[in-house]
This record gives sequence, structure tokens and C-alpha cells, in this order.
Amino acid sequence: MREDSVKDDDRIISEKLSGIARKIAVLSGKGGVGKSTFAMNLAVSLAALGHRTGLLDIDMHGPSIPTMLGLSQTKAHSDGNEILPIEIPWSENLKVISIGFLLENPDDAVIWRGPMKAGMIRQFIKDVKWGNLDFLIIDCPPGTGDEILSTVQLMGRGSEAIVVTTPQEVASADVRKSLNFCRKLDLPVTGLVENMSGFICPHCGEETNIFKSGGGEDMAKSFGVPFLGRIPIDPEVVNSGDEGKPLVRSLDHTGSAGIFFSIAENISKKSPAPKIQYGG
Repeated sequence: MREDSVKDDDRIISEKLSGIARKIAVLSGKGGVGKSTFAMNLAVSLAALGHRTGLLDIDMHGPSIPTMLGLSQTKAHSDGNEILPIEIPWSENLKVISIGFLLENPDDAVIWRGPMKAGMIRQFIKDVKWGNLDFLIIDCPPGTGDEILSTVQLMGRGSEAIVVTTPQEVASADVRKSLNFCRKLDLPVTGLVENMSGFICPHCGEETNIFKSGGGEDMAKSFGVPFLGRIPIDPEVVNSGDEGKPLVRSLDHTGSAGIFFSIAENISKKSPAPKIQYGG
């Protein structure tokens, strides 16, 4: 790309980002911890609370956000100049973009090397008509690779991270790498969430810690970052995601839905956390 084209792109990206108040990347060092489920429910909750919210899915190889929102057959379009994000029929405050909206077939595999993925992420910022937003929630793939690094560098100053883990040590060991990633990039961590924290039997009400409990809170303390809360293993969360009907759409803000809303309210009322000073 010619130098003048790069400068033009950088200027456009800077202008786009200036209209977004808070940019929050949802990270995890390990797959399978429910990061996309959390990112989606957080975005829907923030929108329901009246905040203009964008949800950006940068998982190029496993874009699950379209399915979770019941939009797996939806295609993105252009107004001739910019890509139009998908506006959610049941939420006037939520806009979404994902590679899933650009594929001919939802089952198509995206076989790209790092530079192509970085270019797509750049396009998602530069060429998407986000408008003014209170929040842009970014659902990142697991790990600390190209996509996340490209995103954090593009977002620049003022971006934040939320880290998702499950309680057991085998997950926590990988998630600590995400926290150290944030420290090395001077990326403030708004908080840590412990997902799959206990299972409450729908029949007897007894709680069983299938994956232990408390590992996320202990990790948050050791890194000096806020602990945002625990989300239990809940069949309703799984079913709602599979059916494309987010749990937090319900007016019944109890149980797991209530936890998502509580976390969203907490995030919306507080300033970003300081940068991590301790490496864990």
C-alpha cells in the first residue's frame, strides 16, 4: 500500500474511532471459556440499558456471533461508500458486524494468513458505518495472536479489555497470559469474569462446582484488576445462544440474565481500570 494511502486510511480510522466513547476487547487466553457468549450478552445488555452499542466479531475462523443473535443467514450490504453494520430488529441501540455476514455460506472455511486477517480487521474499523457509539464490544478469538494484536494497535489509546476465564487451573494458566499481554501493551483491564462458575440443579437447587470456583477472583486479586462477577453453568444460556435468542432479551432479569445485566451496569458506571502493574 502506498504511503499516502496508508496515511489516508489512518486518518479515516482515527475519525471513526473518535466517535466511539469506549472500546472494550473481550479476551481469553484459552478457547471454550464462553468468551463469545459473554461478549454478546454484554453488548445486548448495554444496548438494553440505553447505550448505543456496537458488537465487532473479529474471530475469522469461528464467527459465532451471527448464530447467537439469530442472524446466521443475514448478509451485510454497502451504501456505496461504507459497509452497513447489521441492525438488530429487536434492539434499536445495537449494531453488529462479523466475517460471518460476508460469507456466501455460513459453513465456508476462512483460510487466511495473518496479514489478510489484519487487513480485514482494519476494514471492519475503517469501512463500516458505525456512527457515534457509547460502546464498541470486540469479540476476540482465543489466545494472544495476530487478530488481537492488530485490533489493540488499531484501537490505540483509550481502549480497554475484559478477560474471561473458567475457574479451573488449566484454564487460569492460559488466561494469565492474556493479562500479561494487556500489561505489556499498556492495555487497561476493566475487569475479569469467571464463567461456568458452579452449576445449580434446576430440580433441587443444589450447587455443584463442576469446574471448581473462585479461581477467577483469586487471579483478579493477584493481578490487581477488578473482579466483575461469576456466571454459572446454565442450560438456558446455552439454549438461548443456539436458538439465536439471547437470554438477556427477556424482561426477567433474574438468574444468569440478571448477572449479565449487573456486570453491564457496573461497567457502564465506572471508568476504565488502571494499567496492570504486576505481571502475575
